[in-house]
Amino acid sequence: MCENNQVSIVGEIISGFEYSHEVYGEGFYMMEVSVRRLSDFVDYIPVMVSERLIDVTADYVGQEVYIGGQFRSFNRHEEKKNRLILTVFARELEIIEEEEEPANQIFLDGYICKEAIYRKTPLGREIADLLVAVNRSYGKSDYIPCICWGRNARYASGFEVGAHVQIWGRIQSRDYVKKLDETQVEQRTAYEVSVSKIDLID
Repeated sequence: MCENNQVSIVGEIISGFEYSHEVYGEGFYMMEVSVRRLSDFVDYIPVMVSERLIDVTADYVGQEVYIGGQFRSFNRHEEKKNRLILTVFARELEIIEEEEEPANQIFLDGYICKEAIYRKTPLGREIADLLVAVNRSYGKSDYIPCICWGRNARYASGFEVGAHVQIWGRIQSRDYVKKLDETQVEQRTAYEVSVSKIDLID
């Protein structure tokens, strides 16, 4: 199952470890990793890590790290609505002593589970938003938002729900403002896969 959802990132740890949950006596913690893009823009990627992979009582802020794992989703219930939470689930983790080039790669093999939303920006750039379901063991699935540009967007806009696709790209973070009610807004961050290559599998 690990073959259909593969992530590898090299970046800088920018937060401490925050306890998330425990499974069969094994504690899981959240941390944040920043990965620089070629454009010098920075993506901030949430990572879930087991206490068996790293000493969660130590301070690694500012250290470079390699993480290999999967991009996972879960639903968190908030104010009568479910919110899709996305994190990189670390299977491998290595603190890097010498400086390495930033890396941010993802491969997904899954199924279109919602009609594609195709649109154009005011400057005429073509965009298609996809939601891809990737199977996990024990009958679970991860639901991963993906964004295609240009030619890929035109191509993906014609995919049917249920279509089998393979996607290559990178994980990106994007800030947006969520309107809570008439007077309140909240700054939030969305995570999605920026698609560099997409194939329809027959």
